Amino acid sequence: MNLLEAIHSRYILGRRVARLAELLADVLPEEGACLDVGCGDGCIDRLIMERRPALTITGVEALVRHETAIPVQAYDGATLPYEAGQFDVVLFVDVLHHVDDPVALMAEACRVARRSLVIKDHLLEGWFAGPTLRLMDSVGNRRFGIGLPFHFWPQAKWEEAWRELHLTVRTWIPELRLYPPHLSPFFDRKLHFIAALEKERP
Repeated sequence: MNLLEAIHSRYILGRRVARLAELLADVLPEEGACLDVGCGDGCIDRLIMERRPALTITGVEALVRHETAIPVQAYDGATLPYEAGQFDVVLFVDVLHHVDDPVALMAEACRVARRSLVIKDHLLEGWFAGPTLRLMDSVGNRRFGIGLPFHFWPQAKWEEAWRELHLTVRTWIPELRLYPPHLSPFFDRKLHFIAALEKERP
């Protein structure tokens, strides 16, 4: 672990996990079954379930870690090993910018989700957004062996993908305040979002 990774682990990671759990619990359903795609160690999910005890979260991960806070099933990074409509909602937390075909994976999520998708990811918007996002992604993920293709999108491209998948934005949160106040002007800005998306009924 290098110096930046050590600083991230000690001063940023815990705040990020707690804050994301708080924000996501507010937009996820109060009860039902949720699939977290690319769940990592599952710590965010465990905190969400403390806030939403009637919501069950299952994790699926291409790189399953030795210790996880929730049950996690391995998958190939492309095809979700579940039946159509098996979950009420599918969750992605900083996952889609790591995959080669985000639209295809979101389509898979639509297949296994009965009702909705909830996505936390990044926006390629504003001055130095690209270099800042690449730095954050590298510091947060390289040590876990996670691929870093840096597929960051502007808001317009996200919206185009959701229209293609017949998803309607129900909730949009563009200011997450994940970082301490002295770092927020550099690393929060408008680089993060949470979107709750409803499947359009045929």
